[in-house]
Amino acid sequence: MARAPGKYLTVLIACCLLAACHRNAVWSAPGNTEWDRAAVLAEVSEPIIAVHVSEGQMVQAGQLIMQLDARRTQAQLAAAQADEQRASAQLLELRHGARSETIDNARAQLQRATSDADNAQREYERAKELRKTNAMAQQDMERSETAMQVANASVSAVRAQLQELLHGTRPEQLAQAEAALAGAQASAQHLQLTLERLDVHAPRAGHVDALPYRLGDQPPLGATLVGMLTGETPYARVFIPEQQRAALKEKQKFRVRVDGIDKPFDGVLRSVRSEATFTPYYALNGEDASRLSFRAEIILQGDAARQLPPGIPCHAEPIE
Repeated sequence: MARAPGKYLTVLIACCLLAACHRNAVWSAPGNTEWDRAAVLAEVSEPIIAVHVSEGQMVQAGQLIMQLDARRTQAQLAAAQADEQRASAQLLELRHGARSETIDNARAQLQRATSDADNAQREYERAKELRKTNAMAQQDMERSETAMQVANASVSAVRAQLQELLHGTRPEQLAQAEAALAGAQASAQHLQLTLERLDVHAPRAGHVDALPYRLGDQPPLGATLVGMLTGETPYARVFIPEQQRAALKEKQKFRVRVDGIDKPFDGVLRSVRSEATFTPYYALNGEDASRLSFRAEIILQGDAARQLPPGIPCHAEPIE
């Protein structure tokens, strides 16, 4: 039995329309809303003694958020400042050289040592004469000779000390003292900065997103004291399919639909990662599970966007 040719024509036209619709279909990139984030880390491990804000509160740049116990750092700073003062005094002493009283004392010691050496020399000469007549034992003469040598050595040592005082400080000693002072100053400046950082201030204007530690807690070194949401507007962090990456333009416009909100938001492409990644698990859809995608950020526009919290699922569609 022959079938009506009009039925075949209808099916063919329908297939062509479906194919055309498939070719012209607008693709969608899944993702979620997000804000720029800022974190303040603990530079020392000290107990929290005051918290001045609460989670969700709007703060201005520089506003005091919390305070950590500063007593230990203050003591370390006082010790570092004392070391700086000592190093400065030592350098000043080396630059001025020896006092006149010290030089006069060294000269007096040299005169005394010279006199002692002269006496020892005369005693040795007498001992030699007595030894020639056997009026003195050989052992006593040798003891006198040793005393003379010790006295002469003392004269040489005192004379060298006096010459050192008269010649002043060596350049190498001045360089060492200057380096010691610079090191002490750097240590004091570091502790002064650490002391100031114990009063935790907001790095930027924004909302306090998280305060992981409470009053009395002692966060470890490097722990996040405050997490903040910053920036004027949020953005959509989406994953662009690999097939659509090459067609994206600078400042590409998008229409972003956020779950739970009927009216879509206008958005402008801010950045696209240069390296591809596998489609994230929450964006898997049939064959898309095996495809690559590029992470992109789309700035959301409008006053209503400023009220969006982070983490809300969304889909971004390009506007041709």
